[in-house]
Amino acid sequence: VQLQASGGGLVQAGGSLRLSCAASGRSFSRYAMGWFRQAPGLERELVAGRSWTGAGLYYVDSVKGRFIISVDNAQNTVYLQMNNLKPADTAVYYCALRDLRFSSVELAPGSYDHWGQGTQVTVSS
Repeated sequence: VQLQASGGGLVQAGGSLRLSCAASGRSFSRYAMGWFRQAPGLERELVAGRSWTGAGLYYVDSVKGRFIISVDNAQNTVYLQMNNLKPADTAVYYCALRDLRFSSVELAPGSYDHWGQGTQVTVSS
């Protein structure tokens, strides 16, 4: 499985970005997916996650009401819509997939087996 993340960039506070993560080599429709981020000096954290059914969604408290994770099964792509961005959202964002069929969302990065290369999001004040 290969994951290709894109969509990062520089945006002013209050702006929006949409990150994309295209999967190749396998359909991800039966696997949990997550978007993580890592800022300098901080641990990698799960920002948004989606269980294989889509019924189980997770958002870290700091992004609730602002970020939305979604998928396009036909395109085998997962998205992270980020609205009302804040300087604290500045980080490298990674998409990740759990290589376990019918899996749920897990918070720990170690629970994910495949990772995209990361895309930088910078929010200026």
